[in-house]
Amino acid sequence: MLTIGELASYAGVTVRAVRHYHAKGLLPEPERDHSGYRRYGAGAVVELVKIRTLAEAGVPLARVRELLQADEEEFAAAVADIDKRLRGEIRARQRHRERIARLAAGDSLALPQEVVEYLDRLRALGVDERIVQVERDGWIPLAARSPERVPEWMERKREQIANPQFIDFYLTLSRALDRTDADPQLVELADKLAACITQMANDQGEFYVDDTGLEPPFAELLDTHVFDTLPPARRLIELLTKRGWTGWTQLERVNPTRGAAGTR
Repeated sequence: MLTIGELASYAGVTVRAVRHYHAKGLLPEPERDHSGYRRYGAGAVVELVKIRTLAEAGVPLARVRELLQADEEEFAAAVADIDKRLRGEIRARQRHRERIARLAAGDSLALPQEVVEYLDRLRALGVDERIVQVERDGWIPLAARSPERVPEWMERKREQIANPQFIDFYLTLSRALDRTDADPQLVELADKLAACITQMANDQGEFYVDDTGLEPPFAELLDTHVFDTLPPARRLIELLTKRGWTGWTQLERVNPTRGAAGTR
């Protein structure tokens, strides 16, 4: 007869595992002998090896008893069912691994891959990192709120960043961020931005520069985040409004202030 330690050694498990299987009702727990020890026979070794084998194969302990008591047909059906579940878990874990790998890039947190690629393209074009970060922060709630529209928006964005006018718009915007409210060059940059936006709208249609179709309160919420993150942006929008355009997240044409060009 074997002690619990010897049983564990023969079966290739720990004493703790044996006690755990006792607690789960998978392995019968013998009565103590006159010395106060539990003694196990060869049958316990056989059962314990079966339990260990099933557990190592990924069979949930809740189903081990079922398999131990199953006939050949029931065993085959149960194993097939468990295999199907395990394959599903493997696919899910693989998706998790892919997601974790993408998170290493930073921008991938809470963003679809196509948006991450768009942000990387902006960086490659020389767009200021502050603007890229604001774009990223804006895309996170956009993608969460309307994930089904992300492919549509991205198709338009890919088209836009292939347009030299649009690239010039972003680069001009980048230069504006280093200007103070009183800097006269901010006015000049506002003139250039307004001219750039107007030309794109005239050439491509206003939908080209105002293509998000967001509810005004949501667009205003995103704009507020931009203004809090990039203080010069608020002054820039004020200047653009005098030149016929307003909004950051969603550009809209407005009636310009008379004689706006060159005004503060």
